[in-house]
Amino acid sequence: MAEDTFKKVIAHAKEYGFVFQSSEIYDGLSAVYDYGQNGSELKENIKRYWKDSMVKLHENIVGIDSAIFMHPTVWKASGHVGAFNDPLIDNKDSKKRYRADVLIEDHIAKIEAKINKDVEKAKKRFGDAFDEKQFRETNGRILERQNKINGINERFVKATSEGDLTEIKQIIIDESITCPVSGSKNWTDVRQFNLMFDTKLGSVSEDADKIYLRPETAQGIFVNYLNVQKTGRMKLPFGIAQIGKAFRNEIVARQFIFRMREFEQMEMQFFIRSGEEDKQFDYWKTLRMQWHKALGLGDENYRFHDHENLAHYAKAATDIEFNFPFGFKELEGIHSRTDFDLSQHQKFSGKKLQYFDPETNTSYVPYVIETSIGVDRMFLAVLSKAFEEETIKKDDGKTEIRTVLRFPPALAPVKAAILPLIKKDGLPEKAREVLNLLKYDFNCQYEEKDSIGKRYRRQDAIGTPFCITIDHQTLEDNTVTLRYRDTMAQDRVTIDDLPAIIDKEVNFKNLFEKLSV
Repeated sequence: MAEDTFKKVIAHAKEYGFVFQSSEIYDGLSAVYDYGQNGSELKENIKRYWKDSMVKLHENIVGIDSAIFMHPTVWKASGHVGAFNDPLIDNKDSKKRYRADVLIEDHIAKIEAKINKDVEKAKKRFGDAFDEKQFRETNGRILERQNKINGINERFVKATSEGDLTEIKQIIIDESITCPVSGSKNWTDVRQFNLMFDTKLGSVSEDADKIYLRPETAQGIFVNYLNVQKTGRMKLPFGIAQIGKAFRNEIVARQFIFRMREFEQMEMQFFIRSGEEDKQFDYWKTLRMQWHKALGLGDENYRFHDHENLAHYAKAATDIEFNFPFGFKELEGIHSRTDFDLSQHQKFSGKKLQYFDPETNTSYVPYVIETSIGVDRMFLAVLSKAFEEETIKKDDGKTEIRTVLRFPPALAPVKAAILPLIKKDGLPEKAREVLNLLKYDFNCQYEEKDSIGKRYRRQDAIGTPFCITIDHQTLEDNTVTLRYRDTMAQDRVTIDDLPAIIDKEVNFKNLFEKLSV
């Protein structure tokens, strides 16, 4: 069922101008997508929600925009040149290529699904008397499956930390993991695959003309730490936020825009004193979850997933996972990175990247808490949860399917549609007056083709919160029919009241007030 819904979401995204396959007229480019007229607006609104919540709501966070091209030594210092790899495995029968870690993660997810199915059955059987926590801790079959998951995780974490590719393959063999296409277990050995795209830049020097498209935006923040701190006279703790493109040569790019080769990130690095990292890590975990839940996509669709396999420099790491149509997957990462990044850049650049603390009269390299979220994944989360097909009864007693995108109003690509009832009698001219009143504050759409019912349906399909119909009564008393997307209810309001009514619903302030900053 979820798979069918996902297919409908993908088809809807193309039909209504949200997402197109890149270079489609040339048969497309794998795992690269373009955002259409409505998709680009939704994407910009998501970025604005993130950027404003970071920079406007925090006096000690500023934004920058660093270049995609960086000196190649940046990526040596960060560890990407030597260690930015994914474990690659091929199935000899299907000739399909997979990430070995994803195969194992999907296998674990199937076991977790069986556990959840047992829990749901028990809920129905025992009703109100059901104690889920006790059931999970005492039921033999669930304990057996959970122990199996723990065992796989333990082996995988150990193998990954030691770089033991043979053991990773052995886990796949021992768990009888099959190729999703061929169903066979005929696997090649696991080997490492570097994810960075490289290119040439002019004549930098004999040994440095090879540069990379950045695989993350964080390093652009770290190399500008000193510039921002000095020019902004920043005092710890303070943060630097950035939105920008990143590029990864993914082994298997799949699930529409969830995993792409060209994508956009929203990252914030928060610089702190050593010793404050645990408190700040918990603070940002709480605040970031609030940010997501403020959108009203359903609290049950979010959960934390703590990392067991930590990077060598990390003290703690957790993901905020979202319930996509294909299951819970990572949406945002929150990481306690210690002083690794600045220390590495200090070492490789030979430049001092320390902070002089006037309170302690000492200099030191700050610790960092990172929050990192993919714009495209956030887009997919919002789009997939907004998509709804509902059966409604028409005036003649028949039913029809209404496809509606229930976007949070602040994120909706179009805020209001201006619709003259007919294309004559001065109604289009009056409708243009209404458009001119609203267009400077809200992204509006003017439409006069087809029946008013068909126009309502088209606006529902792109998620427009308000439809404003101009009819003959408008010419008499300056009132219009205001239709609400979610309820389809209609009110008669004066034109002068429209800006305040719309603003009350679509203003980002509604979301920001839910955040405990």
